[in-house]
Amino acid sequence: MIAGKEVETNHPLIDVIKKRWSPRAFSPKPVADADMQTLFEAARWSASASNEQPWKYIYAHRGTEGFRKIWECLKPGNQPWAKNAAVLVIAMIRKTNEKSGAENMWAEHDLGMANSNLLHQAVSMGIYCHPMAGFEKGKTIETFGLDDDIAPVCFIAIGYRDEPETLEEPFMSRELTARTRKPTTEFIQNVG
Repeated sequence: MIAGKEVETNHPLIDVIKKRWSPRAFSPKPVADADMQTLFEAARWSASASNEQPWKYIYAHRGTEGFRKIWECLKPGNQPWAKNAAVLVIAMIRKTNEKSGAENMWAEHDLGMANSNLLHQAVSMGIYCHPMAGFEKGKTIETFGLDDDIAPVCFIAIGYRDEPETLEEPFMSRELTARTRKPTTEFIQNVG
């Protein structure tokens, strides 16, 4: 049985927030494309400034040429474990507003909101996601022919969890380490 990493919180939270974390040990079980469409539907309904919805996604299932291309854009620190994910995703932004053509200064924030919806929907379905900043931006742009208005922001490994012991070090130790967060007193200030 795979041990969970649900956290004890200082205040009541919904289960999908307590259970969400970023594993590296992924099982060989595939994620159905219908389930991927559900995850992207969750992203679709995220909040966005002026309803611009500036997020864009490229994805591929393990065992496909597209998966290999996405995997090759990862930095070496992510490649050893990400190769086992059922799906790899590139999360991107459109840098300008569709309506005005002006720079969308909130695009990355809005993509983060969409990704959060996607991650929490995944947890509700027993699927786990590991967002990654460790990728080669230039290689991603070149490999996928992205135009100047599209910028890759992060990659996401998606799949079902496997036992931590399936990982090599240092990844297995990271998988077994307890989750921690700063206390809220370090990042909030009540001025009312």
